Amino acid sequence: MTATIFDKYLEVPPIFKRDRDILRPSYIPEKLLHRDEQINQIASILAPSLRGERPSNILIFGKTGTGKTATAKYLSKEITKAAGSDLAEFKNVSFIYINCEIVDTQYGVLQNIGNRFIEEFDDRIPPTGWSTERVYNSLYKWIERKHLITIPLSGIEDSIDNLNSGIVDDELISTITSNCTKINKSIPVKIDKDNYTVHKLDEDGRIIEYPEGVLELLYNNKEIKIYTKAKRIVLVVLDEIDRFIYKSGDDTLYRLTKINDELENAKLCIIGISNDMKFTELLDPRVRSRLSDEKLVFPPYDAEQLKDILTQRADLAFEEGVISPNVIPLCAAVEANEQGDARRALDLLRVAAEIAERNRDEKVTEQHVYKAKNKIELDCVIEAVRTLPMQSKLILLGILMNEEIGQSKLTTGDVYATYKELCRKTGLSMVTQRRVTDLISELDMMGIISARVKSLGRAGRTKEIVSSVPLLETKTVLLRDPMMQDLGDYKLKHQTTLM
Repeated sequence: MTATIFDKYLEVPPIFKRDRDILRPSYIPEKLLHRDEQINQIASILAPSLRGERPSNILIFGKTGTGKTATAKYLSKEITKAAGSDLAEFKNVSFIYINCEIVDTQYGVLQNIGNRFIEEFDDRIPPTGWSTERVYNSLYKWIERKHLITIPLSGIEDSIDNLNSGIVDDELISTITSNCTKINKSIPVKIDKDNYTVHKLDEDGRIIEYPEGVLELLYNNKEIKIYTKAKRIVLVVLDEIDRFIYKSGDDTLYRLTKINDELENAKLCIIGISNDMKFTELLDPRVRSRLSDEKLVFPPYDAEQLKDILTQRADLAFEEGVISPNVIPLCAAVEANEQGDARRALDLLRVAAEIAERNRDEKVTEQHVYKAKNKIELDCVIEAVRTLPMQSKLILLGILMNEEIGQSKLTTGDVYATYKELCRKTGLSMVTQRRVTDLISELDMMGIISARVKSLGRAGRTKEIVSSVPLLETKTVLLRDPMMQDLGDYKLKHQTTLM
């Protein structure tokens, strides 16, 4: 067998016994720990949907990593499980999850909902190209029509040939009516070859109303589909709903909250998830009143709760004995002291294990946890710096370049002078000193720099500015920007003020 660079890593006994995705937030365990109260609350609100009644809309608030999305997906699994039962009411509930950080346009949200009810590919709403009005009308049409049963026409090929010749024979009638008894008693029918519609007949062979519960009967050469008037309840989860509102406004929410006034055979309920409790202030009062039927707030997890969650996942993910006793309590304590964020706690444990695995260590220790913490924090800083606006990047680079030559404490004037020098070098347009002061404050709020106000006595006050991020790593990220690549070897000419 040919040797590869991976061989030395594959020789080490694995730390993970199952998929490491168990330690990612996307994994939903069989039991969601320490969210029984919230799960039961939401379940009690959604319970009417299983009786064919429209439940109240729900808004769920809470910080990142408090179990909001996990709870919604857990309830989706429970509803799917209920749909597999023999109770017909459960089968009429549809659960749709949309992440508005990914699908953040009116068109995209309506298309995602509508396509859940369209089986034929040719009928589906395309990703682009339609007016929003047309997408909404298609959604309305398909959400109103409930597919109950498909009757395969295989095995009765002679009847199909007869049908294509305009002849409806007894075998075809028998096939249809025997299947229709699953909805109602045996139904005399007539098939209209031209528009593929099956009609109910009276004793004299005249077309009459469809039987109770049947909305439409359609056929093609492969199958007959029966649509019913049974009430359909659609539960739509809009995760990160605030991002959708900030980008696309509330027109779509107005349509979706008002659609129940028009639907006859279906009802729609919205479950919004957000970590911004103030986003509702941006909504039209009519939308706000319809959307905010019920509100729930998810509290952060404490250290003991995080410890239980990590233990539950660790038992599933790791081989026995590879986690040192103090690792899980340490991961839980670190995140409980910061935000009570279960996502970050799981990431911390997973990254610690991956570091141990790469080092070919047999156990995950506290030392691995501290290394993982530094790595995760650095990854967060790199992403924050990478996505800064260009003017903020220039300001930050100027601060770092001053620190490189020993000027570690800068005034706002120093930063502005360096910023102007870098603008001239790159050819970028300058903003005013007041705007630079605002951008410095934004960088301070993000934790990328520290801008402490210092009194200079009779000379007034100024900000003492220092960076709060690793110099070399951050500078490397900034210089990856094509607009700033020429500054890699540049030496500052400006002399800073001595403080």
